[in-house]
Amino acid sequence: MLHGHERAITQICYNREGDLLFSCAKDVSPNVWFSLNGERLGNFAGHNGAVWCLDVNWQTTMFMSGAADNTLKLWDVSNGKEIGNIEVMSSVRTCKFSYSANLAAYSTDTQRKQVCEISIIDVRNGDMFGSEPISRLRVPDSKVTALLWGPLDSTVITGHENGRITQWDMRVCKEINSIDAHTEAINDMQMSKEGYMFVTASKDTTAKLFGTEDLVHLKTYRTERPVNSASISPTQDHVVLGGGQEASVVTTTSTRVGKFDARFYHLVFEEEFGRVKGHFGPINSLAFHPDGKSYASGGEDEILYLNFYLWL
Repeated sequence: MLHGHERAITQICYNREGDLLFSCAKDVSPNVWFSLNGERLGNFAGHNGAVWCLDVNWQTTMFMSGAADNTLKLWDVSNGKEIGNIEVMSSVRTCKFSYSANLAAYSTDTQRKQVCEISIIDVRNGDMFGSEPISRLRVPDSKVTALLWGPLDSTVITGHENGRITQWDMRVCKEINSIDAHTEAINDMQMSKEGYMFVTASKDTTAKLFGTEDLVHLKTYRTERPVNSASISPTQDHVVLGGGQEASVVTTTSTRVGKFDARFYHLVFEEEFGRVKGHFGPINSLAFHPDGKSYASGGEDEILYLNFYLWL
């Protein structure tokens, strides 16, 4: 159990080696932790609003965060210094490094007259303060709520507030595929280790598995409460789901009634086989450790949990 945030946790992620765990919340400073013992290594101070998204590159040299202060910031992981700042016209809702780590994609919110946009930046640029994106795409229909890179860094896959999943060719800024995946907003999307499939988590109480190349629907995992996050085990045929009763209606709800457990499903057979208790509020983000022997969860209760498998 890790205490380091003053507001609800919004997203967590491990680096590729799994020795570091990054977290951000509705407070202003993302944190980095040692995943083995839960010791806090430090934070990244610079934002002036709730931090909605984060990502770290494969070399664990660069860290990226997007916030409600209308900025996307890049940081040096080794010393916590800010090495880039890009100002936009609305909150940065999602951000993701490409597999090569040469590019990064981020999306902004639809606010007032400002339309949601997907932008691509080249992080090899020597001056990342105020630099213009190399590619930008307007999304007027429904704002982007989750984002992934497709194979070979050639496409971007986005989940939307209306439940659609869209595949974009960012080289020509064109939509190449789109499906009605959910009936309500998609809260999270996470790729499998191999990259040939991804899982979505939705407010419509389901999580679904899709193929990365053609967005074909593979599996559905059903619950009774909104699903805020879902993650695929890198070593087992397991999927973990987290969510619970919406934070806006949680008052004195017991943890049993609110269903704030992390729920494990078999990847292929879609059957639930286990639950892990702990949080006393909705789970907002989940991430498997790269070795598959543990997972982390962050919730509305401002607490990070590290959970280890004892049988592996």
